[in-house]
Amino acid sequence: MAQTMRRASRAGALSGIALAALLWRAPASGADTTSRPLPDARGFLEAVRDSLHSDQTLLAEYTFMEKHVETRLDSKGKVKSTKLELYEVYPTSKPGRIYRRLVEVDGKPVDPKQLAQEDQKHDARAEKRQLELENETAEQKQHRLEKEEEDRRLEREVVEELFKMDDIQVTGREILDGRSTLLVTFRPLSGYSPHTKGGKVLQRLAGQAWIDEEEKQLVRIDAELLEALPVGPGGVFRLQKGARAFFQRRRVNDEIWLPEEARFVGAAKVLFFTVGRLDARSQYSDYHKFTVSTSAQVGKVDPTAN
Repeated sequence: MAQTMRRASRAGALSGIALAALLWRAPASGADTTSRPLPDARGFLEAVRDSLHSDQTLLAEYTFMEKHVETRLDSKGKVKSTKLELYEVYPTSKPGRIYRRLVEVDGKPVDPKQLAQEDQKHDARAEKRQLELENETAEQKQHRLEKEEEDRRLEREVVEELFKMDDIQVTGREILDGRSTLLVTFRPLSGYSPHTKGGKVLQRLAGQAWIDEEEKQLVRIDAELLEALPVGPGGVFRLQKGARAFFQRRRVNDEIWLPEEARFVGAAKVLFFTVGRLDARSQYSDYHKFTVSTSAQVGKVDPTAN
């Protein structure tokens, strides 16, 4: 069950649109008390739309640490179990894919032999992938490039649909971490039938988003699930109406915005059975731009770094 939840919570592996839409309310760092008028909503939102793209693509350029804590609660809010996993994460040779290297479980390091076995499996997959690239025919290369372009097209379609299916309003200005952000509310329009898989998820969500005013980048989202959402294989795992989550990004190396934290809190069912309330939190830290030299340092990243 816990494994199903972890897989469901990472569906799309940090796709900045779908994952960021399941969020818990977080307090603002401060309000902008100036009387500056808000920008033209249409022009601002068009600029935001152009800047939206998948965090999965961005993450493939960095090594980082991921700390995942999953707590299961009973109906009275009492903790039943807690599981902590710590991962070292770095890119692979396949575009948009990352290798999540489990190094610690519940505060205990993973057995070095087990870790070595997982690394060997990863290395074998990487070598196979490299050989495939080196020996691919012109037709195979063309097919691969077309598939990559198709993935980008589908992502763009989700973004475009988001701006068609939701009532989106610019409602205020707030200061987060010293930067001016615009507060945007969103709620699905009635009667709209989404065409994309991502759109069908987003249609069940309503909430608020904070957008960096200068760079038009998503900083934070707070949303509520308006109806049950099937996830996982066959949709047998369902997040229940009223579930909330929190997603936040931060500026890294003064050049790029990447995830800092994602949190989901809510009830869940498997088939017709309520499995209790879940509190799942992922924190991302210690980002380093990926290079050939840093690829050899992944195992040496400090797991206590924030």
